Amino acid sequence: MRDGLPLLPLTPALIVIVGVAVAIAITLVGLAELRRASDANSSLRAQALATTLAARLKVTGSEDRTEVVQAAARGTYADILLINHTGGIVADASLRPPPRAELVRCLLTGKGIVDTPLLGRTRYAVQPLGPPLEQLSVIAMVPAPVTPTEARGLAKAVATLTALLVGAAGMVGYVFARDVRNDVTFVRDRIAAMAEADADPAGAPIPVRALDQVGVLTSAFNSLVDRFAAAERSYRQDLTLASTLDKERSAFLAALSHELRTPLNAILGFADVLLSEVEGALDEATREELGVIRASASHLRSLIDDILELSALESGGLRLNRQAVDVYAIAEEVVREQQPMAAGKKLRLDIEGARDAIADADPQRLRQVLGNIIGNAIKFTARGGVRVIVDDQGGGEVIVHTIDSGPGIAAQERAAIFEEYAQAGDTAERRKGTGLGLAIARRLVAMHGGELELSSRLGHGSRFTFKLKAFAEEVE
Repeated sequence: MRDGLPLLPLTPALIVIVGVAVAIAITLVGLAELRRASDANSSLRAQALATTLAARLKVTGSEDRTEVVQAAARGTYADILLINHTGGIVADASLRPPPRAELVRCLLTGKGIVDTPLLGRTRYAVQPLGPPLEQLSVIAMVPAPVTPTEARGLAKAVATLTALLVGAAGMVGYVFARDVRNDVTFVRDRIAAMAEADADPAGAPIPVRALDQVGVLTSAFNSLVDRFAAAERSYRQDLTLASTLDKERSAFLAALSHELRTPLNAILGFADVLLSEVEGALDEATREELGVIRASASHLRSLIDDILELSALESGGLRLNRQAVDVYAIAEEVVREQQPMAAGKKLRLDIEGARDAIADADPQRLRQVLGNIIGNAIKFTARGGVRVIVDDQGGGEVIVHTIDSGPGIAAQERAAIFEEYAQAGDTAERRKGTGLGLAIARRLVAMHGGELELSSRLGHGSRFTFKLKAFAEEVE
């Protein structure tokens, strides 16, 4: 593992730590049990010595009592005292007996623990001699150390056993951790190889080398790879089908365009001939009807052109012919062409700005962008006017603004107006077009390396802005 603690040394280390902790706990419990057993054994010995010696001293003369007490102490490695009821020592085998006050406490309690100057911590038992010597009692004090003598052996045994068991467990843990790490490294390397740029995207199944959690993970990953491979095959099939359908659509639209444009051109041509009155004068009603026919045919042709233009943009078949373009001159021509439409709605249509703004652009596509934006502004403006500004800032860019006094566009509709077949504004005005004008304009501006931007306020009109790269002559 590259992140976090390494698996290989971590597992044996945890085993050793746990093993040592368990060994210490066992040792502490064992010592506590040894101390309890030692205390119980010392108590029994003290009671037995006191009882036995009291019975013997009861029948022993006063002149021999000291010798009997000393002989008993030498054979049992214990402190034995013969005292009276006031704590006075009658006979003893101790070089340094406890203080008199301590002896009185022992007489009162009968048995317990007392510290002696010579033996240290001891268990004692008091046994009166009985009538007619009831004023005399035997105190037997048997050593009961805090750390029993067997503790050293217990510690050595536990340490040896712990070393053997922890060593074996650590080795097993090391082998297990090594195998797990090797399996994880193997799986990681195979996945990394599948992620390389020149590798098969679907990858290949990873061999399952173990039946543990790593094996389960590997099997799950192989299932995921199989599902991904199936999804990729389905995606490629769908992509191939979509590409075929797109080509068929393009061919269909091209054929449809030819079939539709031929009769439309004929309609427009004959309408122009009739309106020119070459064949004779026309009355006012006939001229008006012919005007409607021509306008409808011209509108239908523009709709067909928009659909074909979008199809060419989506299929990537449209190419730019970039050159030095006088942006103001083209904008002026578009404004002149749109004047009749603006005049029909009693709108002002003005152009201003830099007359020498030269951009690196396709003149035909720039005319199309300006025509779509200006025409859209006129269509959705009911009163006031539309103003076109060409700005050459001298920073390597030419900026074109189209400002209208229309109703403005709500914030939630601003993104939608640049989508295909989407429109905003009055419903009656929406029906006059396909909703492709701004979508085509945005794509054409993007092909020039710019972006068509919109700023608008409801009731205060809208401003469409796009930038073109200024033309720079190559220096030889």
